[in-house]
Order: sequence, then structure tokens, then C-alpha cells
Amino acid sequence: MERRQFLTATAAVGLAALDLTDAEAITRRVKRPGPVHVGMGEVTAIHSMTTALGDAASEHGGGHARHLAVRYLIDDVKPWLDGAYTEKVGRELFAATSQLLQLIGWMARDAGEQGLSQRYHVHSFKLASEAGENELAATALRGLADQAIDLGHIPAAVRLAEACDRQGRRLTNPKALAYYRNTYARAAAADDDHTTAAAMLTASQTAIERAPAKPGASWASHYSPGRWAHESGMIHASLGDLPAAEEHLHLALNIHGLDRKRTRAIVLADLGQVQLKRGNTETALATWHEFVNCAEGVQSVRINDAVGNITARLPHLPDTGSAQELKERLAARTAPR
Repeated sequence: MERRQFLTATAAVGLAALDLTDAEAITRRVKRPGPVHVGMGEVTAIHSMTTALGDAASEHGGGHARHLAVRYLIDDVKPWLDGAYTEKVGRELFAATSQLLQLIGWMARDAGEQGLSQRYHVHSFKLASEAGENELAATALRGLADQAIDLGHIPAAVRLAEACDRQGRRLTNPKALAYYRNTYARAAAADDDHTTAAAMLTASQTAIERAPAKPGASWASHYSPGRWAHESGMIHASLGDLPAAEEHLHLALNIHGLDRKRTRAIVLADLGQVQLKRGNTETALATWHEFVNCAEGVQSVRINDAVGNITARLPHLPDTGSAQELKERLAARTAPR
């Protein structure tokens, strides 16, 4: 898993994930002896470490503790994958490792390492498929689709989002269904397919309204109404419905709440952009001041991109005291230390 083994992110690499699965991988490993015996205790340990590392990254950004997650994968988890275990334990082990890989892929992407992130998502998909875990496999495809949208590989994003939706149709977890369908809506909107985007948005809303309030154990089960409202707002914005976009972003912040600094900061940055497009300059500036407060100490390429986007717009705004103060605060954030 060293960095030199990973290539730059491309649409082709993401699509190649769809043909990577090996149904006999676990069976072959079960039949061979290993240097260590692996049981459910090791599987539980992986889940615990993934949760702890994920909580830290969600609060402070993917740049925090990523090296710890990678070292844990290499030093602890890899020997267990090479160890001796039953087929039942093997499936649980592959699934737990898939979740850890999903987290590391997200961390790498949030730190700006796009090619590295893509490779981790591909490996996550492969392990999840071999374990027979449809939700984990769909979530890995969702990560690839979301990344393809951000990188501008729109046709590939649509194909990956479609595959994610197909993979998830057999699930009954409403949060997972909302997660995947909103991703499909985002890809369709980026492809100027407003009909599909609107249909997927409606399906996603239906699913999230049926979702239990308490998070489940899986990655997709942590897809909250707040995250749904944020993503839906940005889909509405890309479809040109700015009033609906602002309404959803306010829902994310004020009604559903977002308890992670990184996530809340990103929503505030997006809300300010929408408010500015609607001609509410002073409101946008106030929102961006709140963004700077919330983003303090967060290491994330999403935050850095937001700072760059806001900074680029300030010269075109009236030179008020609020605008000047915001310019100085943003400059202080990016100044060498």
C-alpha cells in the first residue's frame, strides 16, 4: 500500500473496479495455513479502530491521523488477512477490512491525494464483493462515483453511480438507499440529465424520511438527514433552483444539525455561495465569517478549496468592513506558519 504503487486518478481505473471481483478468494485463503490464527476478536478490533479513526477524521479532516490508519492496515490487518481462519471469519475479516480501506480512501481524498484515494476505494469494493457484502460494495462504488464527479469524469461518474444504485437495490437500509440515490442524482445533474436527477432526488427523500434516527454500524448507516439535506441542496443548486438549495442548506445546519466541525464548515461555505448567487451579499459574508470560525484547525482539501473559492470572489464584492475583515482572516489562514 505504499504511495508509489498508486496511479493518478482516472475514470478508467474507477470503472475497472466493476470487473475486479474474485468469488473464490476467501475459499482459497481458508484452505491454506497462515502464520497467525485469526478469530472474531481481530475482526472486532478492526471495527473499533475504524470507528475511532473515522471519528477523528470527521471532526478534524482527512489530513489528521491518516498515517495511523495506513500503519494499522500494514502492520496489523495485513498479517491477519494472510493468516488462518474459517470461511465465516474470513468473510467478516474481508468486510471489516473493506470498511477500513473505505475510510483510508476517504482520508486520502480529503487530503488531496486523488489517485491514492481511488485505489483504496477499488480495493474496498473488491474485498466487499468477495465477502458478499452488497452495502459495503455499493458504498465503495459511491465513493468512486463521487470522486469522478469532482474530477470532471462525468460519463464515468454516471456509470459508477448507476452501478452503485443497482448494487444497493437489494438492501432494506433506508439510509443506504438515500445515500446511493443522492449520489446518482448528483451525477445525473452534472450530466445535465435533469429528469433522472429529479427522480433520484425524490427517491432519496422518500428513503431518508423512512430512516431510523439512530445510526447503524455501517458506513452508509451514518448517512444522516443533515448530510442528506446538504447534498440535496447542492444538487438543487446545480439544477438552478437556488431557493430550494438555500432551504436545504439551512435545514442541514439548523434543523437536522451537523456535529462535526469539518462538515459544518463545508456546509457554511456552500451556503454562502448560494446566498451570494441570490444577491444577498451581506448575508453571504456573515455566513463565510462563521465558516472561518468553524474551519479553524481542520485539515481538509475541501476546506482549502472553499477558502480559495471565497477569496476569488471577494475582489468583486463591495469593499465593506465585513468584506475586508473576511479577506484578512482568510489571508491569515493561508499564510505560512
